[in-house]
Amino acid sequence: MATSPIRAVIFARAPVPGTCKTRLIPALGADGAAALQERLIRRTVATVSAVAGLDTELCVTPDTGHAVFTALVERHGIACTAQGEGDLGQRMARAARRVLADGQAVILLGTDCPEYSVACLRAAGRALAAGAQAVIGPAHDGGYVLLGLQRFDDALFTGIDWGSERVLAQTQSALARAGMEVFELPPLHDIDRPEDLARFPELLSEVSRALAG
Repeated sequence: MATSPIRAVIFARAPVPGTCKTRLIPALGADGAAALQERLIRRTVATVSAVAGLDTELCVTPDTGHAVFTALVERHGIACTAQGEGDLGQRMARAARRVLADGQAVILLGTDCPEYSVACLRAAGRALAAGAQAVIGPAHDGGYVLLGLQRFDDALFTGIDWGSERVLAQTQSALARAGMEVFELPPLHDIDRPEDLARFPELLSEVSRALAG
């Protein structure tokens, strides 16, 4: 049930060794990459859930039954849904269309960005509430960490080279073609590749402690 005019949908892959954060396995090992994934998921959900005025939904793959997901649902009182089939664009489009059809604005975000803050998410929500048709949070690597929408346009999710440094530019072009008024947030760093890890030593320490314990 909607309790807010805006819903934040957090896309997350279950922290199963060998299936998540695969580009980090050479640096962290399969167990280390999964431990990092779990911490990123928990951190993102805690941050988003702390923002007043947002409904929070965890949209997951491959299924909703992983222990980390069920624990977060119980702890934070949030919804949990399955991403379903398709590429990233198809999964995001499906979630955005569903939320918007229910009469809420939507903020789509992943779990790769440790720099999400309550202030950042409040700014996104305020922009949508003030009439911006879209909000985008750029990533320093050429992607984006957040996309907020007041209306659906499938062109935002098709013809995008997901996982490349072209994602942000391609999405900005699609937003312009759709004639949407866009509010842009300050860029943030995310963790996709081994070279990104040095920026977040506290997370590496947490992973090391988890593996040692």
